[in-house]
Amino acid sequence: MKLRLEDNGVPIYVQLREQVLRAIGSGVLKPGEQLPTMRQVAVELRVDLNTVRHAYDELEQTGAIVIQRARGTFVAERPPPLDPVRQARRTEGVAQQAIALAVAGGIDPLEMAHQVLQIMKREGTRK
Repeated sequence: MKLRLEDNGVPIYVQLREQVLRAIGSGVLKPGEQLPTMRQVAVELRVDLNTVRHAYDELEQTGAIVIQRARGTFVAERPPPLDPVRQARRTEGVAQQAIALAVAGGIDPLEMAHQVLQIMKREGTRK
């Protein structure tokens, strides 16, 4: 996975977080796969280590990655299904994040939702 930064007004940590999430969602990064260290990412992208730490911490809080001190950072295994209330909360939170990213990027959230449905149809799967 090659991380890239864009000068689009979106905070760097958000760009990093979203790129990792896209790579996981698309299958480029598989469960159990090791990610580069925070320091490696910071050096490669020439950004502050704390910026990368912020992105990794958010990814860990969402359950997308697991940070194991002295071992590394890994893509999380597929989590067990959540109870319906927690699932609804998590779904709403992800939807709110997606809307915020769309608006920040000048994208109509309804058009983005349409594209999500098109991608799911094209792939023929529900992940």
